[in-house]
Amino acid sequence: MLDYDDEATGYDSTRGGVPRAEAAAAAVLGLIPPGARSLLDIGCGTGLVTERIAEGRPGLRVSGSDAAPGMARIARQRIGAVVLADARRLPLRDGAVDAVAAVWLLHLLRETGDVRAVVAQAARVLRPGGTFVTTVDKDASHDVASDIDEVFAPYLAPSPSDATDRVIGYGAECGLDVVGSAVFRGHGQGGTPAAAIRGLRRGYYASRLALPGTAAERLVEALAALPGPDRRRAEPEYRLLAFRRRPGPPRA
Repeated sequence: MLDYDDEATGYDSTRGGVPRAEAAAAAVLGLIPPGARSLLDIGCGTGLVTERIAEGRPGLRVSGSDAAPGMARIARQRIGAVVLADARRLPLRDGAVDAVAAVWLLHLLRETGDVRAVVAQAARVLRPGGTFVTTVDKDASHDVASDIDEVFAPYLAPSPSDATDRVIGYGAECGLDVVGSAVFRGHGQGGTPAAAIRGLRRGYYASRLALPGTAAERLVEALAALPGPDRRRAEPEYRLLAFRRRPGPPRA
């Protein structure tokens, strides 16, 4: 798994930068009702998306949280209101905000119970009728039927933690009903064999691939044999789900 403190400084430039952030923010805002007055972006990272959510809707009070000090430090420079916090234990009162966003977070949570805990926290800090927006099936979004995906296929990890059905089930448990969805393009994220090899060596695919024993070395060899090592393949399209919190107290 990546060390997100170490990744913080160069994170945005390796993840599609401003174009991807703008696409994500626009898609999130498209699912947030116009009457919302406050939004918490959990796992906000460097705040690049968070900042654009705030810019995209003047009057929406936007804050963020992240568990990595390096990420939170950069995010504070962009939006100011950022708390260092574990998304499984948010330091907010019940019903504190009108909306919660979690973009590219749930797929990283591989320990049993983590995704359920984060969804439950989102429900808890939402007011009744509030909206929770989250990416789902993040790793699957990178499968664009390319030759890289064919090489990856035998190594795909089973049962992703952010699978749509799983997240919908966790939401239902704590009083969240699906009310919408959206997709947006991962600008600048079309993969190349060379970039995939670099990513493997840095641990980028820990949530996506199961690589026991010498599997990583075999995968690197297969990627190195592909044509066009620096030619970008198709860009991914990410999926968002929107949930509305039911009336009454949230269920733990």
